Amino acid sequence: MDEKIKELNLLLLYLAGWEEDSTKDPGKKVYRSWKGYLFEVLNELQDDEMIYQFKNGKSVILLDEGIKKAEKLKEKYL
Repeated sequence: MDEKIKELNLLLLYLAGWEEDSTKDPGKKVYRSWKGYLFEVLNELQDDEMIYQFKNGKSVILLDEGIKKAEKLKEKYL
């Protein structure tokens, strides 16, 4: 997988995302985004521990490392 494709997909997930209360961990916030991207890219981002996907969900959660990397990519590309 081309690294730029992964980077830009992560950046899009971040830019289109929102913060909300965690349903699994009360009092904690999570950063969620819709998962309308190539499954291959989403799978690699999950393997890289940038996002967490729900099996039957239509959204993903950006993990701390994913948020940090997306913020750096925002500076790089925007």
